[in-house]
Amino acid sequence: MALKVAVGEQGDWVVLRVSGEMDLLASPVLRQRVHDAVADGRRSLVLDLSDVFFCDSSGVGVLITTRRLMRSCRGRLRLILPAQGAVDGSHVNRVLAALGVRRLFEVYPDAESAVDDSSAPLTA
Repeated sequence: MALKVAVGEQGDWVVLRVSGEMDLLASPVLRQRVHDAVADGRRSLVLDLSDVFFCDSSGVGVLITTRRLMRSCRGRLRLILPAQGAVDGSHVNRVLAALGVRRLFEVYPDAESAVDDSSAPLTA
């Protein structure tokens, strides 16, 4: 299944809803959408990874690069993993945890909490 990225907005936040596989062939699509949002002046970004069922090291690389990009432009990045992700572990959550980088990201269970500055992120 190819990677699909739907772009939406919620308040000041750009929400990229990602579905499919984040692998070597598909990851450049997500990278380009992130760069497009930043080039448009957007500095608050949510990546909804709820419908990503496979993520390899290139997908993780895009997430880490996105984090670095958002920090360099004083932006904000939040990830959405399924609500049970911190407990049962979605695929992306398990990959991030196995690589020891899960703690680098603010993770939320849904878009509503991700764009709400009063909501606390899920714990690792």
